[in-house]
Amino acid sequence: MKVLPFAGKLVPALAALLMAVTAGQAQEWRGTSTLFGESKYGNDFKRYDYVNPDAPKGGTINSAALGTFDSFNPFSVSGTPAAGIGSYGGLLYDTLMVQSIDEPSTSYPMIAEAFKYPDDYSSATYRINPRARWHDGTPITAEDVVWSLKTLKEVNALYNKYYANVVDAVALSDHEVEFRFDQKGNRELPHIMGDLAVLPKHWWEGTDAQGKKRDISRPTLEPPLGSGPYRIESFKPGSEIIWARVPDYWAADIGANVGRHNFDRQRYIYFGDQNAAWLAFTKGGYDDIRAENSAKRWAVDYNFPAVKDGDVIKKEFASTSPKPAQFYALNNRREQFKDRRVREALTWAFDFESMNRTVFYNSYKRTSSYFEGGELASSGIPQGKELEILEAYRDKLPPELFTQEFKLPVYTQQSTRENLKHAFELFKEAGWINRNGKLVNEKTGKQFKIEFLGDDPNDERTTNPFIENLRRLGIDASLRVVDTSQYISRVRSFDYDALALIGSAQSLSPGNEQRDFWSSAAADRPDSRNYLGIKDPIVDALIDRVIFASDRADLIAATHALDRVLLWNYYSVLQWNLPVARVGYWNKFGIPEKQPSYAGFDSESWWIDPDKEKALAAKYKGVN
Repeated sequence: MKVLPFAGKLVPALAALLMAVTAGQAQEWRGTSTLFGESKYGNDFKRYDYVNPDAPKGGTINSAALGTFDSFNPFSVSGTPAAGIGSYGGLLYDTLMVQSIDEPSTSYPMIAEAFKYPDDYSSATYRINPRARWHDGTPITAEDVVWSLKTLKEVNALYNKYYANVVDAVALSDHEVEFRFDQKGNRELPHIMGDLAVLPKHWWEGTDAQGKKRDISRPTLEPPLGSGPYRIESFKPGSEIIWARVPDYWAADIGANVGRHNFDRQRYIYFGDQNAAWLAFTKGGYDDIRAENSAKRWAVDYNFPAVKDGDVIKKEFASTSPKPAQFYALNNRREQFKDRRVREALTWAFDFESMNRTVFYNSYKRTSSYFEGGELASSGIPQGKELEILEAYRDKLPPELFTQEFKLPVYTQQSTRENLKHAFELFKEAGWINRNGKLVNEKTGKQFKIEFLGDDPNDERTTNPFIENLRRLGIDASLRVVDTSQYISRVRSFDYDALALIGSAQSLSPGNEQRDFWSSAAADRPDSRNYLGIKDPIVDALIDRVIFASDRADLIAATHALDRVLLWNYYSVLQWNLPVARVGYWNKFGIPEKQPSYAGFDSESWWIDPDKEKALAAKYKGVN
């Protein structure tokens, strides 16, 4: 619009009109939410291009779960939720928008058909699809959304932190809700409001069959009312749960669901550990699709009769998504890990190359970034905008951060002795000395001790080689494997020296979730994902720098800076990653020829092939 001057001023009426037009453009309704410029499918999203829109419905998919469960409420801080239901809805609850499987940091309509926000990102308004329904036929309203946000922030630490800057939610009408923020300039906030799981206020505020008032802060084995593609059909507490597809699911024809959710039933059977789950998979009828996380099994054990006969298929799916930052999690809340030199020494004691060769069949790559796999991983030495960001903290950061490229030690036959020697020198600088073969504190005489906590017997294979090197340094190192329930409880309360294997899944648009991973506030909050116990004001400041990045280039620079500070402080011992997804599955499925390149594969787009299933059932007892 061209503005004409009138004696150096705008005519008041014209100025008002101009402001209204500008505001209207800023508050344009959007059917797609993306942090990456343009979405792949646009506002008129009909379906993913890899799905079969005519995929037949029917059959049962069997899946293995580990441990046990005692609740259908994933939002309570106590209890162990059943498989199939998660903190962001799972099979039971729909969210306002749904994250794309086929591209990064993009969401498409679900309960909300559109959203809008002002130029300063100070609020976001979501418009609810008038067709949205709970399984009992009751409409989903803005009041459900308002109640869900306020309630989940009260009872769930993850939601409270994730939506910490959302200070109010207001129902503007039955089908519009406005979220108001306590800050401006956070580009991600309007987007992540779409991740909100919407719960039925009328059900949770009602009473159960015994007339007892329901309590969303407590575990429950009463199947909740939902809105998603499945509902709980039956269950055996702690051992099995069966989800049934909702035949009149209100959102079946929405773009993100077309050609998906094809199984009539999803059955989860619980096993005590991975070894038991593996044996069940080989027999058939207990676990139809297995994401394989054991290099040894993938390389050696897929030789049972069903594989040889072509009834079980091995396949690797390439993925363009970032790799999880997986590590031995050092609990920096513990005194023995307070000194950065100690943490660096532990990294120098980790021989990845030998482990990859002897345990992993050379299938893994070393993880060298907390944002592994893409443009967000730091490299070289800081330059440009990243250097500008880090300069503000130069006097409080390791000086080599500015002059050296971060590199992890490499083990060869020639370097093992030198690497362990370097580790010992770092311990010595930190006040630990060798006394009669034990690494002890020079002042207290107490031996350095580290106990790794795991929940899978296979953790021995991936931790014992590291423990052996630590013992060579005189450290009292050990591994304790506990059952799943105890493991979850101890992780939630940070009751460990170190975790044998855990990580933080990243996206290509990091934002508010970084607070839960690394911030000082999260370090003291039970059930946070700050497994490392990081309490560093520089890290806190860099997290905010990431969250308030002005554009993509600024976000990349800020993330590089955060990554580099995390790396040079050696808060963990970084492990390994796999560039592909390894999947073993029983040959009972129809599978679209194409699968999503970002996620790698989408089993919800598969369907049961009745002829294949019948042939397997005739050949293998119990397979269905």
